[in-house]
Amino acid sequence: MGKIFNLAALAVFCLSLNAKEIDSTLIKAAQKEGRVNSLAMPDTWANWKDTWADLKRLYGLEHSDTDMSSAQEIAKFKAEKKNASADIGDIGISFADIAVKQGVTQPFKTSYWDEIPTWAKDKDGHYVLAYTGTIAFIVNKEVIKDIPKTWQDLLKGDYKITVGDVSVAAQAVNAVLAANFALGGDEKDLSPALNFFNTLAKQGRLINNDVSVANLEKGELEVGLVWDFNGLGYRDKVGKNRYEVLIPADGSVTSGYTTIINKYAKHPNAAKLTREFILSDKGQINLAKGYARPIRIDFLDLPKEVKDKLLPNEQYKNAKTIKDFKAWEKTAKTLPQLWQEKVIVDMR
Repeated sequence: MGKIFNLAALAVFCLSLNAKEIDSTLIKAAQKEGRVNSLAMPDTWANWKDTWADLKRLYGLEHSDTDMSSAQEIAKFKAEKKNASADIGDIGISFADIAVKQGVTQPFKTSYWDEIPTWAKDKDGHYVLAYTGTIAFIVNKEVIKDIPKTWQDLLKGDYKITVGDVSVAAQAVNAVLAANFALGGDEKDLSPALNFFNTLAKQGRLINNDVSVANLEKGELEVGLVWDFNGLGYRDKVGKNRYEVLIPADGSVTSGYTTIINKYAKHPNAAKLTREFILSDKGQINLAKGYARPIRIDFLDLPKEVKDKLLPNEQYKNAKTIKDFKAWEKTAKTLPQLWQEKVIVDMR
């Protein structure tokens, strides 16, 4: 009787959200497995906390997460193989094709497949973006009175700029591409961005550390290059009066993060149900509560209090999506070495 009640309650829940009804066979298979283990989907990132709570409440799925970079996730899937400790991961889209080519993913198309832009999904279902991110500035208003609005503005200041580790972090890699787009470059040639960051390095104004809440709270970060959802979350946690978050007006990149389901997952049905729920109205609203822009945003009626968490749409008018993924995949692989040769060498 308990299972029948749960399924009936679930149907009412889904209808109340104007969502598709989730396949009961998948639900039963996931409930039999009883848990899902994730990589890089911690409570504090994009409000995964509410999604894990919903999966527990609705389906009884237990959960654990291990945080790591996109490259590390793929490496872990590959190294562990049939001894897999993780079922699903969240990686930057620039790493998605790499994961597929490494042969560590399994396909699963959700019932929302037709509402996902073509650029944001693999044709066979190996990956599908759940939310987008656009590279933004987070600016310490207590230190900087003339707030930089563009990449060019950054060259005029004397403050430090924190970009992160481009060898492993999707956020830092995309920050370089965002600057490249704004400076007239494309996915094939990163020279404009590398020259830009080289200038900052020679000025002694470039910091490779990650943007962190701890550094923000201490006031040690002056300008950070972050995903919009991270910046907004950090700002609200540390103080709106202390930090401003904005999309650079001269250009940025809109990319995003995709779930990948481990080919060797011990709980494959729970992982598939997780992806299905993440793309549902409720899962998408959960992400928006964490400041991420849902990939299905055009099909959602976001509550006002959730919509108010996000930046105004007009700030995104000069942000571009990646058009040439094959070229970007090749270029992204060379970035760590290029960064070492063209930027790090001149840091002081």
